[in-house]
Amino acid sequence: MIQWNEDQRALRDAALGLGKPLSTGYLERDADGAFPREQWRLLAESGLLGLPVDGAWGGLGQDLTTTMHVLEGLGEGCRDTGLSFSACTHLISTCLPVDRFGSDALKERVLTRAAAGELIGAHAISEPEAGSDMLALRTRAVHDGDELVIDGHKAFVTNGPVADLYVVYVKTDPGAGAFGITAVVVERDRPGLTVGNPMRKMGLRSSPLGELFFDDCRVPAHNVLGDVGSGFAIFDHVMKWEVLCSFAVNVGEMQHRLERTVDYVRSRRQFGRHIGSYQSVAHRVVEMRMAVDTARRALYDAALKVQRDEDATVDVAIAKLLASEGNLASAVNAVQIFGGYGYMTEYGLEHDVRSAMAGTIYSGTTDIQRNRIATMMGLEEPAPDGSRPHA
Repeated sequence: MIQWNEDQRALRDAALGLGKPLSTGYLERDADGAFPREQWRLLAESGLLGLPVDGAWGGLGQDLTTTMHVLEGLGEGCRDTGLSFSACTHLISTCLPVDRFGSDALKERVLTRAAAGELIGAHAISEPEAGSDMLALRTRAVHDGDELVIDGHKAFVTNGPVADLYVVYVKTDPGAGAFGITAVVVERDRPGLTVGNPMRKMGLRSSPLGELFFDDCRVPAHNVLGDVGSGFAIFDHVMKWEVLCSFAVNVGEMQHRLERTVDYVRSRRQFGRHIGSYQSVAHRVVEMRMAVDTARRALYDAALKVQRDEDATVDVAIAKLLASEGNLASAVNAVQIFGGYGYMTEYGLEHDVRSAMAGTIYSGTTDIQRNRIATMMGLEEPAPDGSRPHA
């Protein structure tokens, strides 16, 4: 494992230390589906919303593994899983692509405020009939002078209802396959953009989810990230970071859950014995320990390959599988161990199960991950256009 230096440990400790104020009232917010604006302000004041952003634009300029390490601390301290998820979407799926691929003028206008948490970011790729299949996008953008005109419909947009800016993936050349997709920043107040109402969902309820509707929405051409047609490559870069960072948060959540469960089984007595002395209970705790250790190792090993610019396609997919399925199994085990208390909403463990379920779906479902690994092993053929299942 990585040996963290003093500065890296201090950043992680700072994120961990925010846990109590960030967690205050989280079960009520989950029940109401309310976005935690006060807690968002605390995150903004901490500087964590600009972790990987270049210092020239108000960020902390941290690399991938350090960003993950700090976000793991956030996950360990913060019980509001929706807040953590929204922060990752803002940080990785919005700020990161603007920082890496935006023009200096665009960075000056939106990134400095986003890194400071003054603007909330979202990214829009999924559509009603296009989820992990990016080449099936129907949202179009055509050039008209020095503007792009966007028409289409985006679904399942994390932070969508509360965001101030969106990184939107559109088709600019329908006949060019992967080279016909472009990423563009769209600000909320652009004429022709309609933001849908929040959608009710199973878990991560304090992270608002919604739809975007584009009807002749005009955006300056200089809002394009990278070059026209480079959206697929930008998305691939961002997705690696998104998977590794968001599931590093889950590792922190798993670590907290494990420690809480160990404390419980050491103190809870049944039939004159601590319940941790019963093999059936002890084995569940061991499975929780194995899950968090395995997920952590897989995520950071994959991240090191990404930082070395090595092919980490399979590594990221495997890490995502181990972390998402391990987190869900960990949450279910905790509910079983706590018994009736685990089933009660006030203990927050059933909340963990609902939130963990989402990790098997977003950023490429578990089936998509297995398909991708199989393809890279030569067990499945690529599609006729040469594409592979996306992680």
